[in-house]
Amino acid sequence: MKTEKDSWRSWFTKLVLNNRLIVNLMIVLLFLLIIFVFSKVTWFFQPISDFVDIVGFPVVLAGVLFYLFNPLVDRLERKYHVNRVWTITGLFVIVVLLIVLAVVSLIPVIRNQATDFLKNWPDYWNHLVNQMDKWLNDPRFGQFQKELEELSKSAVSSFSSWFSNAANLTFTSVGGVISSVTKIVVGLITMPFILFYLLKDGHRLPKYLAHFLPIRKRTGFIQILDEVNGKVSGYIRGQLIVAFCVAIMFFIGYLVIGLKFALTLGIAAGVLNLIPYLGSFLAMIPSLVLAAFISPWMLVKVLIVFAIEQTIEGRILSPLILGTNLAIHPVTILIVLLASGRMFGVLGVIFGIPVYAVSKVLLTHLFHWYKQQNGGYEKSD
Repeated sequence: MKTEKDSWRSWFTKLVLNNRLIVNLMIVLLFLLIIFVFSKVTWFFQPISDFVDIVGFPVVLAGVLFYLFNPLVDRLERKYHVNRVWTITGLFVIVVLLIVLAVVSLIPVIRNQATDFLKNWPDYWNHLVNQMDKWLNDPRFGQFQKELEELSKSAVSSFSSWFSNAANLTFTSVGGVISSVTKIVVGLITMPFILFYLLKDGHRLPKYLAHFLPIRKRTGFIQILDEVNGKVSGYIRGQLIVAFCVAIMFFIGYLVIGLKFALTLGIAAGVLNLIPYLGSFLAMIPSLVLAAFISPWMLVKVLIVFAIEQTIEGRILSPLILGTNLAIHPVTILIVLLASGRMFGVLGVIFGIPVYAVSKVLLTHLFHWYKQQNGGYEKSD
């Protein structure tokens, strides 16, 4: 004979535990509750945050260089049976020689060009503003004059406000600047050691981590790590190679048309190109301002260089080097860039796409596991 307690258990099992919707909602609520509890004990995670703040820069930099050098180390070990330590040592020697060559030959030139450019930047910008005023006062633009004036004032005001805030934040926070410089120096010193051991033993990491899982889960876990590694390595290597090619193209293009500061502007274009879709356009702003200061014809030539670079990059370099490994729609990329940039600043813009690609891989495998566990996703006849 069923007791009242047994009846209640039977009712609870039928209406709650056997109802997938209710179970899923309970899981979501528990997940949100965990997040809420963690948000109330942030002090508990402060040591972890401080640790990540200290080691984050050298680890990220070492990880980027690891994905750049590791394919060569693996290839020499597999195909030619070269010891990994010897290969890594050789790479380090080559990199040190390139850095010394850059410091001796390139850095002084870049420093002089950058100093000269920043010194004359107010003249370049004022000339551009004066030209805009002339165009705004042209009778042919009379019907659009009011709108153009408001747009111009708004743009100048926003830029001035941003620059002022950035300058105040940079020069008034002396302690913050010293702290940041110290972190960078410490990171650059420790990064080679981290990179060495990543290149030496990094290929063993997936199997090592898999030992902590049940035997039947290890194969799938290693497969997920391999897929994530492929996405990240392909993206990082591709972006670095494309950025280098973009810097060379802009440098050669500016040399051909005779634009001043060709080396500095070309390197700036390559670095900014690490920001997908937006980097090249941002790099064009100083070039266009400088060209407008020189002459209208120089402005036209800079636009021609930009058009040629964009055509080569979009039609040849990016498809050939990056390919379609990430399988991310361009609209999704723009949304990720805007969201990650808003939340995490410059680092979010740079690393937003690979983080999204990794999250996509993990969520895809999680969804496949969910379908296997719950069923109901089979094709109907």
